[in-house]
Amino acid sequence: MSPRSSPPRTVDAKAYNRIKLAAGITASLLSFALLATLATTAAGRSLGAWCSSLSANPYAGLLAFACAVGALRAALTLPLAWYSGFLVEHRFGLSNQSAGAWARERLKGLALAAPLGAGVFCILYFCLGRFGPLWWIPVGTALTLISVVLVRLAPVLIMPLFYRFTPLAEGTLKDRITNLAESAGVHVEGIFSFDLSKNTRKANAAFTGLGRSRRIILGDTLVRGFSEEEIETVFAHELGHYRFGHIRSGIVTGTVSTFAGLFVAARLYEASAAALGFPSTTDLAALPLLAIWLSLFGLVTSPVANMISRRHERQADAYAVRTTGKRDAFASALRKLSEMNLADPTPHPFVEFMFYSHPPVAKRIRALGTGIP
Repeated sequence: MSPRSSPPRTVDAKAYNRIKLAAGITASLLSFALLATLATTAAGRSLGAWCSSLSANPYAGLLAFACAVGALRAALTLPLAWYSGFLVEHRFGLSNQSAGAWARERLKGLALAAPLGAGVFCILYFCLGRFGPLWWIPVGTALTLISVVLVRLAPVLIMPLFYRFTPLAEGTLKDRITNLAESAGVHVEGIFSFDLSKNTRKANAAFTGLGRSRRIILGDTLVRGFSEEEIETVFAHELGHYRFGHIRSGIVTGTVSTFAGLFVAARLYEASAAALGFPSTTDLAALPLLAIWLSLFGLVTSPVANMISRRHERQADAYAVRTTGKRDAFASALRKLSEMNLADPTPHPFVEFMFYSHPPVAKRIRALGTGIP
């Protein structure tokens, strides 16, 4: 949202973002408190021992423990998720979902995440027992491979589970986008619109996938609510990410962060498990300690990742204006996106530093030098 927005809408955006941020922080604190309780009390040890007793197979005990911890976390955070993800979205006029649809989407996400999470847990547990203090190396390698595979498969296998994708109709809009991609030397497998409006009134677009799965996706709310010139500049921004190699650099940065986080967590986990009297790092009751250290590493490093992301967004903004020559159209698109998504145009600098992966829209528009008020 830009300074051009009406005061009531700006007030809505401020209130909306304060509520969402408070709910997110509260959910994280509850999750952290649960992990700390399990790691430092007899209740956690009893739960670990009970799960281990369920089967002679250690991986069955591991998955039982993971399910139990997951159920406890859900019991703590589900009310917040309902409040933040459903009630607040409706209160501010952003959601098109019924209560049933909201629940179905969450269950669908859980059904998709559960087998993937089970596989990751089993890999981690195997490496803890097999490689000792060096477990973080094979785990980091496995996580990197999994993330690359997911990026490649997401547009063709995962995202269609949640949205219906249809090829963009022939016409001037498709011609504009195709010409931009060709002029940048980028081949895409297709340009698609997806039914984002079934869930929300927000708008979005993305350049997704790798290699042969690379495709352009436009939310139907974007296609309906924006002019062709505005959509062209939004796509040019996404194209800028590709031209600057942001996807590749993101994978590299993520890989470095993954290995660094696992290395640091491995050292702290081993020391803290011994200090708390756990007989082994493979003790089920000790595993919440590992989750704590990984979470803390993510908390410390996420501002750095956000700083890099904001720099990438500024580069992509400049690319969009340079390649299309439509500075005012892009500024108009940014303003509309901000208004539709209730983005805070001027967040507190600390909030921006800690949590914003994109520069606030007021800064983005000023950087374009459009003169739009």
